[in-house]
Amino acid sequence: MTQMLRKQIYIAKSHQALLRRLSLLRGLSQSEIIRQAIEREVANGAELAGVSDSAALEEIIAAAINRRQLGKSHQAYQWDREDIYSERLDRYNIDQLSE
Repeated sequence: MTQMLRKQIYIAKSHQALLRRLSLLRGLSQSEIIRQAIEREVANGAELAGVSDSAALEEIIAAAINRRQLGKSHQAYQWDREDIYSERLDRYNIDQLSE
């Protein structure tokens, strides 16, 4: 048997409803539905490579250079889990609107 690793993911409420419905219809666990979706993505030729877009790589390098120029404040970065998740959800919603 394949060794399983635990992963915690966040999905939209609509995805949760779809996942629950698929699970009931297929008689499979929600985890198995997700594993099958990953396998389908790989079988359909989804890219597993690293950064393939040179513009994206240039953005990463520019961000690193800008960060270095900020210097060291000698203070630990303070963050709040809810703020981080809220920011990510906001970004996700903006990306959804632009599609």
